[in-house]
Amino acid sequence: MGTSPPMTDTRVVIVTGAGGGIGASIASAAAQAGWGVGVLDHDPAAAHAVVATIGDAAVPLVADVTDERSIEHALDALAEATGRPAPDAIVANAGIVRFGPLLDLPTADFRAVVDVNLTGTFLCTRAVARRQHSAQHPGSIVAMTSMNGVAPGPNAGAYGATKAGVALLVAQMAVEWGPFGIRVNAVAPGLIDAGMSQPIYSDPEIRALRSARVPLGRLGTAADVAAVVLFLLSDEAAYITGSEIVVDGGITRSIIATLPRPHSVDSIGVRDSAR
Repeated sequence: MGTSPPMTDTRVVIVTGAGGGIGASIASAAAQAGWGVGVLDHDPAAAHAVVATIGDAAVPLVADVTDERSIEHALDALAEATGRPAPDAIVANAGIVRFGPLLDLPTADFRAVVDVNLTGTFLCTRAVARRQHSAQHPGSIVAMTSMNGVAPGPNAGAYGATKAGVALLVAQMAVEWGPFGIRVNAVAPGLIDAGMSQPIYSDPEIRALRSARVPLGRLGTAADVAAVVLFLLSDEAAYITGSEIVVDGGITRSIIATLPRPHSVDSIGVRDSAR
């Protein structure tokens, strides 16, 4: 799209935080599925690098997701490049984490994560929804949550709280914007070997231990997440809104399975519960 004429007949999706990791994988998968893609990142070099791997189906966009004016400028640039007043969809993927125990976590770190992960998701999705509503154009929104919003981990600061907040925000947006033909859903990645989690899995021992805890026996990939996002954006998901799909290989359902238990309780037979 960068140097091509406006593509008024092509579905267009904007992916935030698409300069690397899961966001870049989603942008690439969307382009392969026939979407025109706005690759948005706060880092211009990262956005351009991803667009270079995709080609004419993508346009680089630069914005701070916590700044409304910056977001509007990016959407204006996308509209000019595509010839469409509103994108058909947005994937609100941009997110950060500031690790540390809550007792010692600097307030500035807590606020930074809330600003990007929760407020940034709200500002970006609302900006797109407003344009879709104004153009009377039905659309789809997918926001990235996390297994940490379902099962919080230690020393993750505000991260889990923001992702839980996004999940409820998605439900509220789905209720309010459904009458306008706008679907809103969430995808919650689990142990994914990509993006912010890559430093964790660079340790072979940790990688092996975590992989073994996943019922499917492996870490997830960015492509695993992208596939679910693309499904939710597609016509096949036309009657799905307000949902959160957990993409985690089953690990958030396996808490009891990881606890020690005597072999005797696994033998065949009937046991009455205590009365």
